[in-house]
Amino acid sequence: MSAAPASRGGVSRRTRMLRALGVTPWVRRATTLPNESLVEPIAAPEVAPASCVVLLPDGCTARELDLLGRALATYGPELARAGRILVKDGRPGSAVPPVRAYLVFGQAQAHALGRELPAAIMNQAQIVLADEPSQLADGGGKRRLWTALRQLRRALAVPEGA
Repeated sequence: MSAAPASRGGVSRRTRMLRALGVTPWVRRATTLPNESLVEPIAAPEVAPASCVVLLPDGCTARELDLLGRALATYGPELARAGRILVKDGRPGSAVPPVRAYLVFGQAQAHALGRELPAAIMNQAQIVLADEPSQLADGGGKRRLWTALRQLRRALAVPEGA
């Protein structure tokens, strides 16, 4: 069995083969001069202020963080992109911003949040407490995590000021 020369098949044969494989061939429509850049500068998209922050204990394993990341991503981009703050020795690793909701993993992180935030902000925010990531390996821990995420999503679905 011999391969057909490239000159025999031409572009049409290549296109037919790509389409048979389910690949859509893309063709550049405009040519550029050597001095022109192919990429135009894009303005930075406006980022909406965060509506949720996740507080985690310092020292979580990669497996636990992966599980949490996947769980947060299932509840949409708002939770998937939520800021994450690690708590070490009872203190958050960075400043805790005032947001609409906090997802707190563990009692120690809840106490750290209570020490950092003023009472007025804590009264207005929805604080959802979940088990520590090390306790999420079994079925009961995962069930409680899903319940906490549902509660958080309901709280974020309510319009601000309502």
